[in-house]
Amino acid sequence: MVDTKFKFNEFVDGIAGAFLIAAAILTPFLRDWRTKWGSTDAEVNLSLPGDNQVPHPKWGWTHAITIRASAAEVWPWLVQMGQGRGGMYSYEWLENLVGCDIHNADRIIPEFQHLEVGDGIRLHPKVSIPITAIEPCRALVLHVRTDTQTGSTFELTDTMPEKYIDMSWEFFLDEHDEGTTRLISRWRGDYNPSLGNAVIYRVFTEPISFVMDRKMLRGIKRRAEAAALP
Repeated sequence: MVDTKFKFNEFVDGIAGAFLIAAAILTPFLRDWRTKWGSTDAEVNLSLPGDNQVPHPKWGWTHAITIRASAAEVWPWLVQMGQGRGGMYSYEWLENLVGCDIHNADRIIPEFQHLEVGDGIRLHPKVSIPITAIEPCRALVLHVRTDTQTGSTFELTDTMPEKYIDMSWEFFLDEHDEGTTRLISRWRGDYNPSLGNAVIYRVFTEPISFVMDRKMLRGIKRRAEAAALP
């Protein structure tokens, strides 16, 4: 009975998320608000450790949330993120609808508390983003730069492929005091110029990502604050 109720709640939560995604796609005039959700002007302009990996993004966001917990208490929830690990703390039902096989954890899992540069965090069984920088209790940077025709990686100093994606996802913990931390999520994306890419990323991917990222930040906040209670 408990499991059935839990699955039903996941379904209802997913339907709510689907409505929010539809609303986001249909309100392009709210784009400026969505790309800065929860963040201050100072945080939007703040230089983060992974910004230089995608120096000229064509789309992205800087989202933020206040968590009533220390950075050390928030960090374990970030470290264990990923498919096959602690999940993404977002709309699990929607993610699994497209085959992500995500299962969000409500506890800190000891075996998933170690990450190194070069490890990958999976968003889907077939989609993994490498970790390119990690500073415990402070910053976690994921980055991928790929020639979409060959599947090979390349450097910014190389000749740019005809078709490519260059994307970074940064998580930054700014501890204001011992019991309050700002969690910043920043995505920066570049791609070969084309009308199709502009439509895919700016019109669809960006508003969808806003809904999922917002839910993720709130999910981390809820878990970290509950775990930090005496």
